[in-house]
Amino acid sequence: MRDLGNDVVAGTAGAATMSAPTVAEIETFARRLAADATEQGDAERIDRIAALELLRCASEAAQSETVADFVVSQRQAAADRGVPPARRDRGLAQQVALALRQSPRRGQQQVSLAMILRTELAHTRAAFRSGRIDAFKATLIARETGCLSAEDRALVDEQLCADPETVERLSPRQLVGRLQRAAAELDAAAVARRRRRAEADRHVSLRPAPDVMTWLGALLPVKAGVAVHAALHRAARSAKAAGDPRSIGQLMADLLVQRVVHTPGSQPQLHRRAWPPAP
Repeated sequence: MRDLGNDVVAGTAGAATMSAPTVAEIETFARRLAADATEQGDAERIDRIAALELLRCASEAAQSETVADFVVSQRQAAADRGVPPARRDRGLAQQVALALRQSPRRGQQQVSLAMILRTELAHTRAAFRSGRIDAFKATLIARETGCLSAEDRALVDEQLCADPETVERLSPRQLVGRLQRAAAELDAAAVARRRRRAEADRHVSLRPAPDVMTWLGALLPVKAGVAVHAALHRAARSAKAAGDPRSIGQLMADLLVQRVVHTPGSQPQLHRRAWPPAP
């Protein structure tokens, strides 16, 4: 299989002299991608999968670049009209969100990432634009270096992304580990402050799920979260060993409800075939 990543990096030097595709050209190419490719052999299909992954990453980067261009242009237009700096970003995230068909919150995240890449993470931006990494990895780099000074952030960016092959090979989990270690080595106090702020954001959330179900979530410090899960798992395994027919997952969910909802003096029967009981 061809090393398409090297092909792209080799051609990056000449990319600045090429003209960007127009909206019409992008739309035409998107329609071409929808066509069937049944005549290809399996070896070519593997190459096609790799090429499309490269295209996906590069497309996400091009989208991010366009967001940054839009923000810079709109800020300048607002400045020319005499708008105060604090008000120049009003409505920008909403317009981006509409274009992306996403929520305003996601639109703001896209704007923030685009501007961070443009102004503070030059090597990450280059790896992103060459198709070496996707938006998820770029977001991880921006997030994990957010507690650092601009100088330290630029240093981590250079150490990890100056060679695109390095960051390309790392899984998201490995990447986060490398970033956290680098941040702690450069500014342990900033990392500690960030963790304290994160603990202050602990909360419980609720969102709907299909089939009259719901997702109950809790953002907790890792020690507390692990302890809660371990206690529920331990109790569920004990009940299972005693002959309860429910699965471990069902038991953990039922135990959670029982321990939170019922009063301390109330001990509902755990060993039942279905929960909650039929009316």
